[in-house]
Amino acid sequence: MSLGQVSVKRVFLLTCGGMAVSMLAICAVLFTMTGERWVLAGGGLLTACALIWMFLLMIAFGRRLSVFTGELCRAMDRMISGSGEPVRAADSETLFARISYRLSRLYGILQENRRKVEEERQELQMLVSDVSHQVKTPVSNLKMVTDTLLTKPVTEEERREFLQGIRSQTDKLEFLFQSLVRTSRLEVGTIRLEKKDSPLIDTLALACSGIVYAAEKKEICVTIDCPEDLHLSHDSKWTAEALFNLLDNAVKYTPAGGKISVSVEQWEMYVKLDVSDTGKGISESNQAAVFRRFYREEEVHSEQGVGIGLYLAREIITKQGGYIKVTSEVGKGSTFSVFLPWR
Repeated sequence: MSLGQVSVKRVFLLTCGGMAVSMLAICAVLFTMTGERWVLAGGGLLTACALIWMFLLMIAFGRRLSVFTGELCRAMDRMISGSGEPVRAADSETLFARISYRLSRLYGILQENRRKVEEERQELQMLVSDVSHQVKTPVSNLKMVTDTLLTKPVTEEERREFLQGIRSQTDKLEFLFQSLVRTSRLEVGTIRLEKKDSPLIDTLALACSGIVYAAEKKEICVTIDCPEDLHLSHDSKWTAEALFNLLDNAVKYTPAGGKISVSVEQWEMYVKLDVSDTGKGISESNQAAVFRRFYREEEVHSEQGVGIGLYLAREIITKQGGYIKVTSEVGKGSTFSVFLPWR
């Protein structure tokens, strides 16, 4: 049995027994050598006094240990319940003070973990609420259309219109889920952006390829002003995704015959990329909110989309050490500025 497994009371009893036996043995040896009875009597008296003091010491130590364990348990109970930080001992040299210092550090770590868990819980609640809100409308539309097809006779033309409506709503749901998957993978770090030195013009071309048809359909003129020899350390694929989202929004909210321009400037520490349009613009009160997940202004609900593109674009740019800002004037258009660091 190791010493750490022996109780304090048993240690004291063994110590007292060993001391008493040792002192009595010494007294017996001295008595044998001298033959004086007072030696034996004095030794017995000293042994009795030592045992009394050891007994008193054991009582005092037991009480102090009880106080120490009580304070320690109360401190740990406060940590578990989160009701307060452990009280620091006045004397920093005591054992309880050293343990209290470490408990305070542990309490700080626990509080930080609690805060992160609470933030994640709230974020999850917001995500579930947002997703349910976004899914509610297309699901209700699908139920309504299918109920109509199942319960009422319709003409061939009406049936085609209903089927086109079903296709539109399923496309919206598919886009929503794909956007959520991409966003969640970015947020949890499943996808790691790999920055490589590559021409920015290639990234812009990849982003613009996704909006060519929609822009031509609305007769929107798209111009790009970017040096062909400009190389930048960035993740081309995901940066193109972010720029596509900006361009896609510009096409959606720019009226037919409008203009979209993309310009690139080289700064000392950043490359600034502006996406400007001649669309409806964004009011100053809403400019900070447009980057929120699932946010859409009331007046644009007729346009297709779920309000996740700008949020995803900001996440992609931020994870590369950059940032996005918007300047806009209602009725005159908007400019989304992307700042990407050189390295």
